[in-house]
Amino acid sequence: MERDAELKKIASLRALIAYHNQRYHQLDAPEISDAEYDSLMRKLIELERQFPDIDASLSPTRQVGSAPLAEFVQIKHANPMLSLNNAFSEEEVRAFDQRVREKLQEDEIEYDVEPKFDGLAISLIYERGILARAATRGDGYTGEDVTANILTIHSVPRRLNASPQEFPLEIRGEVFMMKNDFAELNRIQREKGEKEFANPRNAAAGSLRQLDSAITAKRNLSFFAYGLALPDEMQLGSAAPPLNAEKHSEIMDILSSWSMPVCNERKTVKGVKELLSYFAETQTKRHSLPYEIDGVVYKVNLLEYQKSLGFVSRAPRFAVAHKFPAEEAITEICSIDVQVGRTGVLTPVARLKPVFVGGVTVTNATLHNADEIRSKD
Repeated sequence: MERDAELKKIASLRALIAYHNQRYHQLDAPEISDAEYDSLMRKLIELERQFPDIDASLSPTRQVGSAPLAEFVQIKHANPMLSLNNAFSEEEVRAFDQRVREKLQEDEIEYDVEPKFDGLAISLIYERGILARAATRGDGYTGEDVTANILTIHSVPRRLNASPQEFPLEIRGEVFMMKNDFAELNRIQREKGEKEFANPRNAAAGSLRQLDSAITAKRNLSFFAYGLALPDEMQLGSAAPPLNAEKHSEIMDILSSWSMPVCNERKTVKGVKELLSYFAETQTKRHSLPYEIDGVVYKVNLLEYQKSLGFVSRAPRFAVAHKFPAEEAITEICSIDVQVGRTGVLTPVARLKPVFVGGVTVTNATLHNADEIRSKD
C-alpha cells in the first residue's frame, strides 16, 4: 500500500513538472518561482532514487527543456544541448568536487567559474566565419530556428574576427535582457495598456521567440557566449591549427578574440574552497550587476578531464550550477479556492496579493492537502 501511494506521488509530480516545463519553456509564462520548481524536481529525484525499478526514461528528471513550438522551423542540433545539474548547498558542492576528484584521481581540480545567466540558451552556427543559423535549446536535440530574430541582437556578431574558416563552428550562449532594458520595456507596456512582463528572463524568451523579427528588434536583447561545441574533426589540445586550447578558459579567451561577447565576471579557481569563495562573492554583488543571475556555474577547466568525465542523460558530469538560496517575500492571502483533480483529489489553492519573488510574480500558492499532511506525520 505504501509503495502504491509513493508511485502515485511520482506520477503526480511528473505530470505537475511537465506542466510547469511547458509554462516556462514553451509559453514563457511560469506560474511558480524557480525555488518552487527546484523543490518539486528534487522531491521527484529523491522518489525515483527510492524506486529504481520504475521506468524513468520519460521523466522530467531525464529530459531537457521542452519540445520546440510548431510555429517555428525546427533545427536538429549536431551536438545535444543539455542542461546542468543543480547544487543548492555547500555540502552538495563539496560532494560534486569529491566525485570529480575521485573519478580523475586528482587531489585538487581547476575550475572555470562564471555567473549563471537567467535567460534563454541559444546555439549559433557560423560557417566560414559568418553567422548562418541560430536555434533555441528546445528539447535538447531539436530547437526552434530563430536566426532572423538573433540577427536583430547587436551584441551577436554577424562575422567572427579571424575564426577558423574551414570548419563550421557552434557557439553556445545565453540571450538575456539587461535590467534597465527590462524596466524600459515594461514602461512602454504600461503606456500602451498592455500586460507587463513578470521578469527579464520571460521578457527575453518571449521577445526572441517572435514570429515577427521586427518585434524582437524593438526589445533590445543582449547575448553572452559560454561555450563552444566542436565538430569531431577539430581536435583540441594539439598544437595544430585551427585551435590550440587545452582548457575551457582558453576557449573563452579565443571566443573573445573573435569579437564574441563573454562575461567579464569569469574566473579560474582551484579547489572547492575557492569555488565557495567565488559563490559568496558573486552572491554579494548579485543585485548590483546589470543583468539577472540565479547562481553560478562551475566547470572543470581541463578539456581532457571534461571528456573523461562525460555526461549523464541530461547533463555533463564535469559541470554543476550552484543556485542561490530562495528569495522570500511577505504577501496577503486574498482567498482560498478548492480545486478538484481528475482523480477526485481536493487541493486548496491560496489566491495571493501579487508579489515579486524568485524572478516571477506569484499570485497563487498550492496548499498542502490532507493526504500530504498525513504523509508527513
